[in-house]
Amino acid sequence: MLPGDSIDLRKQRGAFFTPIDIAEHLAEWALGGDDNQGRVLDPTCGEGVFLLAAGNRLRTLERDGQLLGVDLHAASLDETGRLLDLAGHGSSRKLFVGDFFEEPTPGEIGARIEPVDAVIGNPPFVRYQEHRGDARRKASAAALKQGVRLSGLASSWAALLIHASGFLKPDGRLAMVVPAELLSVGYAEPVRQWLKSRFASVHLVLFEQLQFAGAEEQTVLLVARGSGGCSAFTLHHVRDASDLSRLHIYDANAFTPRPTGKWTELMIPEQARGILRSVTEAEFSSLDHFGNVELGTVTGANDYFTISESTRRQYHLIPNQDVVRTVPPGSRHLKGLQFTTGQWEQLRLTGERVWMLAPKSNSPSGGLAEYLEVGAERGVQLGYKCRGRKPWWRPPMVSAPDLFFTYMSHISPRLIANQAGTTFVNSMHGVRLSTDSDLREALPFIALNTVTMLAAEVVGRGYGGGVLKLEPREASSLPLPNGPMAREAWRALSGRRAHLDELVRTGNLDVAASEVDSALICAGLSLNPDQRRVLQQALIRQRARRQGRVKVG
Repeated sequence: MLPGDSIDLRKQRGAFFTPIDIAEHLAEWALGGDDNQGRVLDPTCGEGVFLLAAGNRLRTLERDGQLLGVDLHAASLDETGRLLDLAGHGSSRKLFVGDFFEEPTPGEIGARIEPVDAVIGNPPFVRYQEHRGDARRKASAAALKQGVRLSGLASSWAALLIHASGFLKPDGRLAMVVPAELLSVGYAEPVRQWLKSRFASVHLVLFEQLQFAGAEEQTVLLVARGSGGCSAFTLHHVRDASDLSRLHIYDANAFTPRPTGKWTELMIPEQARGILRSVTEAEFSSLDHFGNVELGTVTGANDYFTISESTRRQYHLIPNQDVVRTVPPGSRHLKGLQFTTGQWEQLRLTGERVWMLAPKSNSPSGGLAEYLEVGAERGVQLGYKCRGRKPWWRPPMVSAPDLFFTYMSHISPRLIANQAGTTFVNSMHGVRLSTDSDLREALPFIALNTVTMLAAEVVGRGYGGGVLKLEPREASSLPLPNGPMAREAWRALSGRRAHLDELVRTGNLDVAASEVDSALICAGLSLNPDQRRVLQQALIRQRARRQGRVKVG
């Protein structure tokens, strides 16, 4: 750690330093090719691990070259210069202090860097919440010069990746460490489209384990070269950086992405990918075919607006006048596939927050007025959501949905029948079925199948800690067995609903899924035993990858 620097400061500027074996692997590839003259640029070089790796590779190849680096952090750049000098690369280095987004590309007025053979590095990972103001404007403008318009939700790495490509020769090579959200998030769609149209060849290396100390974000190695566009990518799966030395060009799977949308299908093996596509396209319908997925009530302060029975009694709050029944915040209370009035009553007796403040009166008095005064004393009305509504103490109530959807899950998302008829807050989604749907009871059970659970891993997004998250749009696209097949399977499963619900409640989700799979196959699902086994193995592998995000260092 350099004097004056700290872990917090590094995180603030998105600096997560790259393990040397990753840098060496990328440098070796980046300096390949018969016409490569060894001009290498690291646009955010930090303390020089990529430039050192490139310099050492050039020495091994007995080739002259030039090591170019840019960084906003002057102390890091000074350290890069010192390390390059110590390694004997001082004569070939050229370092620039400054914001890379302000660096003109070759051909622009004021350009200081001529076209390079390779761009290598690890762009700073600054999420959109911190990547704002003038920094965001400069980044967006730099990407737009390369013909890519980024969303306001884009993190910093996306624009830097695009801007850096503007420094490459036509046959140049790009070798970068980027977050795995390249494959999954909506804001990265322009980047995915740009990669297909910009480069003649694209390789992606997926790590099973986290590789960066202090970061919870899974990473991908992006390796691209040439220009003119491509229709397919090459995919490599590795456990960690130590596996990179065993990569071989012929060991990879070819992947042709869909015209638009996520690339999370890359994370499952090719055979399983083909089976999943064919089955879902022929025999499944998306969740939004059955009804609408919606957000729960956004209170702005769940710990105030959701109330226990003892608090309701203390302030004499009247049900259906001052408060309404709700599922407590979070999804830990929904352990099975049904939420009944009896379960709600049990939560009420154990002190959970089963009431939501929803005053009907415009002139609060008595105990309600006292409780609102408590909120005002706590400053609840100053919160972001509360201060924007009038009156602040009446949240925009969402009526009881037919189903709940646990959109953040460690194992797999579930649909739960709302038999208790309660409302809910935004710690889960709701599903309001079409008026002609007769599958209210059936869908939570029918959705518990291997195809749907594997598809959830594809349409959702993994987060640190092993959580799988599906936003409403993603949940809406989740494939479920189509209506006729669901009804036929439900005839066999309805008599076993208590048994299946108990399996789920006791954590035996995969055992229950096997029983549902069998019922669907009997109902006409075109999966033979070998195909189902392939999907089950892909699900186990992907779930293990997601849950195995252990910090390094």
